[in-house]
Amino acid sequence: MTDPESTTNLPTTPTRRKFLSATAATAFGFTIVPRHVLGGNGYIAPSDQVNVAAIGAGGMGGGDIATVSKLGANIVALCDVDDVRAAGSFNAFPKARRYKDFRSMLDKEAKHIDAVTVGTPDHVHAVAAMAAIRARKHVYVQKPLTHTLHECRALSTAAKEAGVMTSMGNQGHATEGARLTNEWIQAGVIGDVREVHVWSDRAGKLWKQGIGRPLDSPPVPATLDWDLWLGPVRERPYNPAYAPVSWRGWRDFGTGALGDMGCHIIDHPVWALKLGAPTTVESRTTLDGSVLPGDKPNFETFPIAALIYFDFPARDTMPPVRMTWYDGGIMPPAPSDLPSGQRLPDNGVLYIGSRGKMYHSSHGGMPTLLPGSLLEQARTVPRTMERSPGHYEEWVNACRGGKRPTASFDYSGPMTETVLLGVLSLRAPGMRLQWDAEQQMVKNAPQLNQFIHTEYRKGWTL
Repeated sequence: MTDPESTTNLPTTPTRRKFLSATAATAFGFTIVPRHVLGGNGYIAPSDQVNVAAIGAGGMGGGDIATVSKLGANIVALCDVDDVRAAGSFNAFPKARRYKDFRSMLDKEAKHIDAVTVGTPDHVHAVAAMAAIRARKHVYVQKPLTHTLHECRALSTAAKEAGVMTSMGNQGHATEGARLTNEWIQAGVIGDVREVHVWSDRAGKLWKQGIGRPLDSPPVPATLDWDLWLGPVRERPYNPAYAPVSWRGWRDFGTGALGDMGCHIIDHPVWALKLGAPTTVESRTTLDGSVLPGDKPNFETFPIAALIYFDFPARDTMPPVRMTWYDGGIMPPAPSDLPSGQRLPDNGVLYIGSRGKMYHSSHGGMPTLLPGSLLEQARTVPRTMERSPGHYEEWVNACRGGKRPTASFDYSGPMTETVLLGVLSLRAPGMRLQWDAEQQMVKNAPQLNQFIHTEYRKGWTL
């Protein structure tokens, strides 16, 4: 049996390659030898060439376009608001046309591009990706898919309606470890799973949290367009505390450690346990997991540390699950049967089953079973899932007319909603939020529904 996510129906609009091949074969009645055979190993026919434009060409965005270029994509345009941040990509792709405003790029390059990568800070993901989708371009978006819950649902819906090929940047979704985790859990190797622990060491490590807004306003660097960097977010003075690298800790721009690493970590229990949407979520924001009387969250940055409890209902024959998120130096208790000399990874997942336990690192790390004797049974579990050629390969191949990526918005959209619901809960620590996923609303705390989406600045829209 293949992974159902990889066999989703493709768009009805034929690719250039399929249309031309089918037409020629019918008209002349002969077998067409593929151009890649005639051109030799590694040759990509012009009809198979994917012309890619990048929105965000520095940092992770730069890494994305470098990778798809190595897979044969043609980088035709680069958009970045920061000339210094994007300099590496500008030098690597000197023939690519340069832009600062992605709206101008998509307007002027519409006839020349097939696909778009989005590697910007979180707050620009949705408006950039939606503009590409509305232009009927295939889209690759870094994680988390969006900044708000409303954006996430809107983007997933629009991509499905447009019939474009999509993928989110949770690279671990393509690994062998991810598939073994699915197969072993669904084969019952560790029994029924009712408890999952997920954690990250990122909070406060790569950016500051629990701080207030800076009071000074130094001049904007000449190489940075600060107004475009802000994009849809309400205006504020430039400060290096925000850009180019520390934006993740600020609520207006990022989604904290949960948004940064949750899509790499929570991905696997959501996938393997078929979790769907949680019904309740509750956060705590002190190191011992308590909430101080009268404690109010800092609405500028995320808390120094957090515990978040997600409760999921029973699914088919699977029992209810509580998933607990830890960050800011908090870790789950080490399993009592963890062998001496072994330790849990700095970022990872621990599954507690009725017959045993299993843990792995982030990004789809290879799973480890506790007790180790369960490995003998695990080795007999058949491979029921199709293996991936690689995360970026899936998307580039899909743009050429291949299978829908397993990390397409059909899957990564709902999974990101779970992550963003945890982010939302940090606005009301200590309150057990009742979530209506269908209506996208908190039933018992209507005051939080204003944060399911934020008002954009004039000139910006989904």
